[in-house]
Amino acid sequence: MSQLLILAAEGETENPLVPPIPELVIGLLAFVIVFGFLAWKLLPNINKVLEQRREAIEGGIEKAEAAQTEAQSVLEQYKAQLAEARHEAARLRQEAQEQGATLITEMRAEGQRQREEIVAAGHAQIEADRKAAASALRQDVGKLATELAGKLVGESLEDHARQSRVIDRFLDELEEKAEAGR
Repeated sequence: MSQLLILAAEGETENPLVPPIPELVIGLLAFVIVFGFLAWKLLPNINKVLEQRREAIEGGIEKAEAAQTEAQSVLEQYKAQLAEARHEAARLRQEAQEQGATLITEMRAEGQRQREEIVAAGHAQIEADRKAAASALRQDVGKLATELAGKLVGESLEDHARQSRVIDRFLDELEEKAEAGR
């Protein structure tokens, strides 16, 4: 126990938390040398790496902003082109409708003209057929009338001029009766 007391008495004079002065000076000097070496060698490299990172981040942000601006500009161009294409399509559609209406009108007019030509040709053909039928009928009726009159009278009515006059008079009387009946 006595040794403990001796050690305790010696410990009171020296504080274990405070190092001896020569150790403190040597430690402080070593710390300054190591810190100075690190500051001289490592700090520029660390600053250089940090600066490169900062520049890369700022450059990336600037590039992203530039790309976004360019993308927005391209989008606006596409929207403008799309609007122009829609306008052009509407104009072409309107033009096609107008051309279609004009074509329909022209086709109707052409059809009407052809119909009128066909009707006129049909009327002309009917008139020609009617005249031909009337002429053939006159000859046949005249011939029959001449034969019938010749049989009734008992003499031949072969005289052509007389025959034509009789036939014409007979047919004129028939036409007058027909017109009066209408």
